[in-house]
Amino acid sequence: MIAEKMIFILVIFGITLLIATYLTYFERKVAAFLQDRVGPNRAGPFGLLQPLADAGKMFFKEDFVPSAAERALFILGPGIAMFTACMTGAVIPWGNSLHLFGRDISLQVADVDIGLLYIVGFVSIGVYGIMVGGWASNNKYSLFGAIRASSQMISYELAMGISLIAVIMMSGSLSIREIVEQQFDGWNVIYQPVGFLIFFICALAECNRAPFDLPECETELIGGYHTEYSSMKLGFFLFAEYINMFISAAVISTVFFGGYHFPFMQELGLPANVVSLLGVAALFLKIFFFLFVFMWIRWTLPRFRYDQLMHLGWKVLIPLSIINMVLTGGFMLLKDYLW
Repeated sequence: MIAEKMIFILVIFGITLLIATYLTYFERKVAAFLQDRVGPNRAGPFGLLQPLADAGKMFFKEDFVPSAAERALFILGPGIAMFTACMTGAVIPWGNSLHLFGRDISLQVADVDIGLLYIVGFVSIGVYGIMVGGWASNNKYSLFGAIRASSQMISYELAMGISLIAVIMMSGSLSIREIVEQQFDGWNVIYQPVGFLIFFICALAECNRAPFDLPECETELIGGYHTEYSSMKLGFFLFAEYINMFISAAVISTVFFGGYHFPFMQELGLPANVVSLLGVAALFLKIFFFLFVFMWIRWTLPRFRYDQLMHLGWKVLIPLSIINMVLTGGFMLLKDYLW
């Protein structure tokens, strides 16, 4: 049992890193398509080896620490960002169970009762990596970027958490697998369209994606909180951002779009293992769709000003999420009273 779980952990970790690596390729291809260009096409057929070339460049570049930097914290910052990003995938149910070798194998690392709280908690810790790295660089532009990132993430976490409370109220559970199972007959996005919209916007801000990429605003802050970083330390920050994108798309797909459920899955009459594998494929199709939307938005919308960013978070999304939560509670009370 422990061996199976360790193998599954390694598989999920490898898939996460592979997808994060190739998201850089798809990002550049989507940008090229929207701008009527070709994109990467030199390294390998159709440029498919470009992410490996970029990773090799990151790995072999000179790694230096600024003389005035806090060395221990400078090294710790990207490690925290990468660690928290990788840990969030542990509670995602990637599919239904597979029956192999006379036993049921769960396609989830840990089915904890507080899965949503676990994810929100680790996302909250992730801001420390950015803040520590920006402050330890002893560079004013890095510090400005870190302050922007921490203020932005803390602000949008509130609306994100409140939008999830409405889903928790409907499902009566914090377990992501249980939330997915309850969507067999209808996806939560049908009952919580406003909650989904709020969560999606907050996910863009949490991942520092355009139009919320103020912490990395090149025209004002050079490179933002990772200005002084190079080699794999810089790679960790960039990888963490793409892993967070992948996990955000996975949470959206599981919490609001039924996860591994897809229409007419029980009417196919196929063996249970085949249906489970089709469910895994359906979940990843949903994830890739939202990843494409993330990229589409980045190369379509202009960057907000910082005052606009804070106005949207505090004066629009938080009040809207509170109203949505109150209306959800009122509807549930009314439904119990009438039925």
